Amino acid sequence: MKTVTASAHLEPDTETVIRVFDGVDHNSPAPFISLRIGNGDVDIVLLADPNAAPALRTLAMAAEQAATVLDELAARTAEGAA
Repeated sequence: MKTVTASAHLEPDTETVIRVFDGVDHNSPAPFISLRIGNGDVDIVLLADPNAAPALRTLAMAAEQAATVLDELAARTAEGAA
């Protein structure tokens, strides 16, 4: 990953959009995808070529773990422990 630092607050209505860039006839010598996260005012866009698939999977696993922790925190708050 190129060096960048960003901070953003995800909201329940945050959108994600994946776009594939593979040429008109799907014969691009350098295909890639963009993963856009945001609502249009401020977006984070990740660009990834096929070699970055493992990094995206690692990111997805980390996001799943973070979501699980948020679910646990929400359950505790709902139970009055917060």
